[in-house]
Amino acid sequence: MTLQGDTGAVGSDTGSAGPGTGAAGSDNGGDPLARRIRSLRRAKHFTLRELAERAGVTESFLSQVERGHTSPSISTLRRIAVGLGESIGSLFDDDAEPGLLLRAADRRIIEYPGLHSRDEFLTPSKNAKLQVILSVIEPGGGTGEEAYAHESDEECVVVLEGTLDLWIGETLYHLEPGDSITHSSRLPHWNRNNGTLPTKVLFIITPPSY
Repeated sequence: MTLQGDTGAVGSDTGSAGPGTGAAGSDNGGDPLARRIRSLRRAKHFTLRELAERAGVTESFLSQVERGHTSPSISTLRRIAVGLGESIGSLFDDDAEPGLLLRAADRRIIEYPGLHSRDEFLTPSKNAKLQVILSVIEPGGGTGEEAYAHESDEECVVVLEGTLDLWIGETLYHLEPGDSITHSSRLPHWNRNNGTLPTKVLFIITPPSY
């Protein structure tokens, strides 16, 4: 999640990552998201240029993502996942098995590099009918100012701590601790923590799409 605007939309930058041979720099360090995207792209035999075109981003931007040099917003990350024929959740390792009990120590946690937030999955399986995510959003963090939608039917947002500004379509909702709102996941939406303290939010989604 991020406040920064992506510069990866087609035509929005002038950089080039090469002639589209599919080779990306290997300096992604310890960034698991960067490694996973590159691994999936190569497994599906897409060049950088092919995946960039499918995702609607520039080749140079995708190269930076794969090298761990930039962090895409949730909207852009979704487009990359769709370009790969995957969900956002599949871009991260998930070895959890379905079950009723999930210990706190066993939660799947997604750290969004440079995006000022993390997601903790309180439900163990993407194959269930319900998905519950605890998001911790630092001040200035959010999903990015580009609205996005996803394949779930409905989601409920519950603010546990801090405040959250949530845009659904053109409407802004300012949520305080204890506030909740339910909306269609298929409507364009985005959020931002404009407060001075970290915000903790529950996202309850059905069916799962992360």
